[in-house]
Amino acid sequence: MNEIKVVRIYDHEQPAGYRILVDRLWPRGMSKVKAHLDEWDKEIGPTNELRKWFNHEDDKYPEFKSKYIAQLKANPATPAFIKNVKEKLVKENVLFLYGAKNKKYNQAVVLKEFIDKQLS
Repeated sequence: MNEIKVVRIYDHEQPAGYRILVDRLWPRGMSKVKAHLDEWDKEIGPTNELRKWFNHEDDKYPEFKSKYIAQLKANPATPAFIKNVKEKLVKENVLFLYGAKNKKYNQAVVLKEFIDKQLS
């Protein structure tokens, strides 16, 4: 069974799968060639206001998570994103790529949990 995996775009070891960058901003210092993206879905990332407010501060993560989920539910791009992920999962793993340093508290982790719930 294929699954969604959350992967830091800067990691040297990268699993195989359909690669979607889920950040609104292009990862600093990453070339388009080196990124090997299948897709860059800027619209699914948190708004710039929310991203700047969160500022990758661990203590803000619970509130960030609930605000980002609210944004995902209200985002007109979300249904098409879910449909796309579901279609890709039939053939291969789907990788949600992100640039943040924190592997535990970032928007890709929230997005994976949200999409997993929508697909179950």
